Amino acid sequence: MLYHLFYWLTDGVPYAYASVLFRASCAILLSFFLVIWWGPRTIRVLAKLKMGDHPEFDHADLNELMKTKANVPTMGGILIMGVTLLSTLLLARWDNYYIYMAVFGMIWLTALGGIDDYFKLTASRRSGSRDGLKMYEKLLFQIGLGVLLGYFTYRHGQSNFAILNISGPLDPGQSFEAYKILAVPFYKHGLVLSVGAFMVIALLVITATSNAVNLTDGMDGLASGCTILCGFFFMILAFIVGDHEWAARLLLPHVPHSGELAITCGAVVGSCMGFLWYNCHPAKVFMGDAGSLPLGGLMGYVAIVTRQELMLLIVGGVFVIEAASVIMQVGYFKLTGGKRIFRVAPIHHHFHLSGWHETQVVTRFWLLAAVFAGLALASLKLR
Repeated sequence: MLYHLFYWLTDGVPYAYASVLFRASCAILLSFFLVIWWGPRTIRVLAKLKMGDHPEFDHADLNELMKTKANVPTMGGILIMGVTLLSTLLLARWDNYYIYMAVFGMIWLTALGGIDDYFKLTASRRSGSRDGLKMYEKLLFQIGLGVLLGYFTYRHGQSNFAILNISGPLDPGQSFEAYKILAVPFYKHGLVLSVGAFMVIALLVITATSNAVNLTDGMDGLASGCTILCGFFFMILAFIVGDHEWAARLLLPHVPHSGELAITCGAVVGSCMGFLWYNCHPAKVFMGDAGSLPLGGLMGYVAIVTRQELMLLIVGGVFVIEAASVIMQVGYFKLTGGKRIFRVAPIHHHFHLSGWHETQVVTRFWLLAAVFAGLALASLKLR
């Protein structure tokens, strides 16, 4: 809205103040201060509604360590996503297709996560259990979203494709539509995808990323801190890919109009920074599935639009480790009839049980996230 107002007041003169990076920076600041302002009110409302969680784990020692977190309000992700949406609508262009789809995905996954949180919390008060949505029910909606986003993003790319000249193994001298290319880190030549491959990758990325962030959300400030670093990287990447000159300079697929997603990423960064103010140890509020699912899904969607799905494995290295630890633990448990690789999964709880204080685990995982983000930035040039 502010973008269009400025455009109208200046008769369309392309002032630098309306540039993508400027508006993304404004989104960081606006989102941060809005969350700081609305945070105490949101926490009071959640506490009044008795939206306090009672974490339960299949490990007595871990339950003992986490007992102080009982009754801390959850569903704080509604604040994160609400502010992210507001900042996006204020600062991004309303006529941008990718903004439409990002907003659609945010609302979809926030609703899914919020329903899951509500069922868990109300069931906990009634019966002491924490039964929310079944895993297959969440996966069904996540896969459905992945299919919708993948299909319509691919179709939009077909109607508004950008041409990228790629020399090398793909076919020297031939032109390819950027929306068909999967960029490969540390390699200057991309891979050309069929529509089927594009769709499969899209649904895998949306589903896996949203669940990976959800698994990481288990300690005060862990998921929000890692998301800040991941969101900042994709803010820069969206700007680069959306700018023809920068994309050509770094040998990346140029996706016209994708730069507007930098504003949404900036809004995510600012919202998570503000939320971390109240979510740092000892946490006054948890984001819950209402925050972790849409945050992961949004990062996944930006990776799809910018054609950097594989880069997500690097910059989101902490999320990958967390998800991999759960898969390894469950698989090994079933194969060996009850044996475990880790004391408990996800892996951040393993280190907590090994003697690390919670703040040590979180800080060290933040450092790992910063290393992964630095590696991802370096890979943009090391090709």
